[in-house]
Amino acid sequence: MRLAELELVKEAAVAGPDPDATSRQHGRGKLTARERIDLLLDEGSFNEVEALRRHRATGFGLENNSPYTDGVVTGWGTVLGSTVFVYAADFRVFGGALGEAYAQKIHKIMDMAVAAGAPLVSLNDGGGARIQEGVSALAGYGGIFRRSSRASGVIPQISVMLGPCAGGASYAPALTDFVFMVRDTARMFITGPDVVTAVTGREVSHEELGGVDVHSVDSGVCHFAYDDEESCLEEVRYLLSLLPSNNRELPPTVTVEDPPDRPCGGLEEKVPVDGNKPYDMREVIEEVVDHGDYLEVHERWAPNVLCVFARIAGEVVGVVANQPNHLAGVLDVSASEKAARFVQTCDAFNIPLVTLLDVPGFLPGVDQEHGGIIRHGAKLLYAYCNATVPRIQLVVRKAYGGAYIVMDSRSIGCDLSYAWPTNEIAVMGAQGAANVIFRREIAEAEDPEAVRERRVREYESELMHPYHAAERGLVDDVIPPGATRAVLAESLRMLRAKDADLPSRKHGNPPN
Repeated sequence: MRLAELELVKEAAVAGPDPDATSRQHGRGKLTARERIDLLLDEGSFNEVEALRRHRATGFGLENNSPYTDGVVTGWGTVLGSTVFVYAADFRVFGGALGEAYAQKIHKIMDMAVAAGAPLVSLNDGGGARIQEGVSALAGYGGIFRRSSRASGVIPQISVMLGPCAGGASYAPALTDFVFMVRDTARMFITGPDVVTAVTGREVSHEELGGVDVHSVDSGVCHFAYDDEESCLEEVRYLLSLLPSNNRELPPTVTVEDPPDRPCGGLEEKVPVDGNKPYDMREVIEEVVDHGDYLEVHERWAPNVLCVFARIAGEVVGVVANQPNHLAGVLDVSASEKAARFVQTCDAFNIPLVTLLDVPGFLPGVDQEHGGIIRHGAKLLYAYCNATVPRIQLVVRKAYGGAYIVMDSRSIGCDLSYAWPTNEIAVMGAQGAANVIFRREIAEAEDPEAVRERRVREYESELMHPYHAAERGLVDDVIPPGATRAVLAESLRMLRAKDADLPSRKHGNPPN
């Protein structure tokens, strides 16, 4: 093929299968595959792979319809100067449906990303397997699933949902580290509304079945949700700036103007001493991290626990924190699963963990027990116990019962544990403890309330203050709230070169 002809072919691939294809895509409120890649990558950095690839299928209307790229654009470029691999579905070609050649292009770019040790971003906008190609299309998805599973914990994998994605097109993102979705255009489901109606008799819309609100609030499939593609892809770039290229590297360090020893003078006002009063733990995080900037993961799912990426003294950290503003910050089924996944992700990519505790315990109830709070809580316990990255625990206000243990206590291996002077660490609250320990004495007393109050005060003064834990080596230091940032920054600096290995084994067997 001559050079001039080659350029015409490439221009045709950019334009789409017909003159109106791009206009129709824009009319749906969506960008084209290459427009999305241009927003994601640094300007002029994209290098396309297999732009001239076409399918070999014949019959069922495909024999005279064999466009270049086969409906997916693949290649690599840079984000803030670091190499990133990308593949983007082109909805203008076969509705973004995956066929044999399409899948082989993705397989190749996935293999290249692992070999180069660089992140992989998929821009998804397609209707699943290409029906005309039958089992070859299904096998193509199998190859993606296998490669994604092998790459898990090796390179960061990010899925961006920009249109309808059904069947295998939704399973592939579920295997990756992070899922982004754009409101009103992105949808994910295994079987579409028509199938659901035929099988169950229930009428349901595409949005009700697999829209952004469903997956960011109810199912937890979506980690980040945005109103438009531009802001979504900008946040993907921000997330990539916080992650290492692979599991053999440390996260990128930056120089910040926020002094590491900056006093956190507002923390005492932000956190009420009364353990029953709510407050927003996000305000504590903002006070402690560099310039108050952070990226929250799963913001709308299981809001009783917060999982955020941030920087302290220029170093990336993952923060897990109870949120007293929602359900008093208790751990339940969803919160345990959310935090466990985040801890595992941080550990996989060498991101230190800072855990902020204000937890009254696990959420009691029949629904929680029947929903598997035991095994879901065990997921979080397992994740922390197996994490080898630097781990720092800070008890902000209260830490009761098994939830205290699970939230990275010294007994399960955190490197350093700190507490504020006014907090409480115990098996349970003083009222409950007194009612159990002194039940008979209270019942037989002439003035039960007076005896109960006295015993409550005794329990608080002797067993619940942080110095009791410090005396037994379970808290390394009791620090004033204003020194929190300085203490965390210095501790993280010291732990940066931490070296810890797990026992030799094929793999663990985590709670399901």
